[in-house]
Amino acid sequence: MIGRLRGRILSKQPPFLLLDVNGVGYEIEAPMSTFYVLPHGDEAVTLHTHLSVREDAHVLYGFARENDRTLFRALLKVSGVGGKMALGVLSGMTAEEFSQAVQAGDVAGLTRLPGVGKKTAERLVIEMRDKLDKISGGPGDAAVVIAGGGPAAADQDAVSALIALGYRPPEASRMVSKVFQEGMDTEAIIRAALKGSAQ
Repeated sequence: MIGRLRGRILSKQPPFLLLDVNGVGYEIEAPMSTFYVLPHGDEAVTLHTHLSVREDAHVLYGFARENDRTLFRALLKVSGVGGKMALGVLSGMTAEEFSQAVQAGDVAGLTRLPGVGKKTAERLVIEMRDKLDKISGGPGDAAVVIAGGGPAAADQDAVSALIALGYRPPEASRMVSKVFQEGMDTEAIIRAALKGSAQ
């Protein structure tokens, strides 16, 4: 099992990133909560990882915070929730917001997350209530720092990232067009789009 990686980021295309660890490039899928805090420079980053082994693929997931990985693993144990949906949950809410939504029984709030329907939201509330005490929610375990900057086609990258997170293409385009302003980087656009869809 690969539990942690430290290296330099070679490329970022949400929800995928390529991490160079001593000359070996690891392809990692990560939630937007992790992309928001990745540096744009050549700084080394440490990611907490989860390796999922399936018949058709080995998928490595990476998280900036330990409690995000803990929540991801807890979500995978919920019936009907796979890696893609768990990444969508972590991209649309922080672990703390998710915990509050579950404790409050906020099914409507959970259905705003990509790929989460009413039945799945109800199942999340029921099955996750007793697991929330294991998810610390403290900010002290962040592994990387927030940084700015971004590519020229940030709006297209943001649409692609939202589609990869489970939103339908027209919905992703609409979400981005509502929040896009000149000069915004990809992460800022995605953050604003996800925040706008949660309201």
